Amino acid sequence: MLPVAPKPAALARGAAATQKRQRILEAASELFFEKGYAASTLDMLAARLDVTKPYIYTYFRNKSDLLAAICETGIAESLAAMEMALAQETGATAQLKGAVAGVAAVVIRFQTYVAVYQREMKSLGRRDAQRILQRRHHFDQQMAALLARGVAAGEFYVTDAGMTSVWIGGLLSWISIWYMPGGRRDEGEVIASLTTAVLRIVQAK
Repeated sequence: MLPVAPKPAALARGAAATQKRQRILEAASELFFEKGYAASTLDMLAARLDVTKPYIYTYFRNKSDLLAAICETGIAESLAAMEMALAQETGATAQLKGAVAGVAAVVIRFQTYVAVYQREMKSLGRRDAQRILQRRHHFDQQMAALLARGVAAGEFYVTDAGMTSVWIGGLLSWISIWYMPGGRRDEGEVIASLTTAVLRIVQAK
């Protein structure tokens, strides 16, 4: 028996729910970024969104659930960008360029999310922290494997692919701290400069 395709009305409701959930996440990330997680309350968030607290509870169980969703967004989007780059049938150098550019764009787009994660990771529940850390470790493993393939192909010179992958991940995460939207360096310039720096680190030929 063939599966039944979702009806247009159901699809529309799902899309609307996703948009509402994303709106809450964006507002929460800004609130946590500005005031800190501990000092922020759901009452503050509800006031910022001009909604009631029960509205927030429709999409998130509590404040901890919100923090976990914010912290997981950056690594989930980064993994997607990495996997997209690795899916390209090109050499290691081109894949590395694509991965770095894609992840840098994610960090810039979700700048407050990444900054909140870096500041508030200690406030995560144990299970949430472990899950997010595992996904971050998976990202480092994919980067290390890419570097190792580049070394084997003679495209890179790296003595320790695992450690180098951690350094590259740190450079990418650091964008969330110093990048200023509308500042002296635009997004394209930042991404190009970072990509060049990473290629120098791996001594790409």
